[in-house]
Amino acid sequence: MTKEDLHERVRSAFQARTAVVPDPEPPDWTTADGRGRSSRFAPLMAAVAVLGVLAGGALISVAVGSDQTRPASPGPAPVSASPVASCAAEVPSRVLPQWARTGFTDAEPRMPYVLGDQGDIAAIIFGYPLAAPPLPDRSNKILWVSRVPLDPGDPLRIEARLDGSGTAVERTVLGGPGPSGIDLPRSGCWHLTLRWSGHTDTMALRYSPQN
Repeated sequence: MTKEDLHERVRSAFQARTAVVPDPEPPDWTTADGRGRSSRFAPLMAAVAVLGVLAGGALISVAVGSDQTRPASPGPAPVSASPVASCAAEVPSRVLPQWARTGFTDAEPRMPYVLGDQGDIAAIIFGYPLAAPPLPDRSNKILWVSRVPLDPGDPLRIEARLDGSGTAVERTVLGGPGPSGIDLPRSGCWHLTLRWSGHTDTMALRYSPQN
């Protein structure tokens, strides 16, 4: 017997034995009380279907949301410019700052005064209005008061420049901020740079012409 004959006999015997084996019947999903298992699992199947719909809706929402353009983030806030010192036509009498009341007897003394642009020094004008040239019956008396600490004996140095011209003069108050008489050569708006005890501040004072 050849090898091919042996293979043919084995195949024929296998087909003959499997031909008499019946196909398996489909499973019986009904229970003893006559209700189908499909009815028992219907709520579960419905819940699964609802979850599938919700999940699909969520995916659609995410897809749509991802296509929307995000609003641009706000840029940095604009930086406001520092106020420019100006010469007021009039300097009204006002209550002095708390730190500038030394030597005054009133609880809330009122005087015409100008604060430095940095707020570190005050020019209390006793000879208001300031005049150039000075009036014969009133001097240009200014009491300088420092808000920041002083070095004893260090002078107050003033560099004054007349607005709209190249005129510049220097004045010195010996001993530092305190009583002084500051005369300037011409009327107009003078821009002052004040230096004392390692501090620097600026302000503008108006000198009026003689009437």
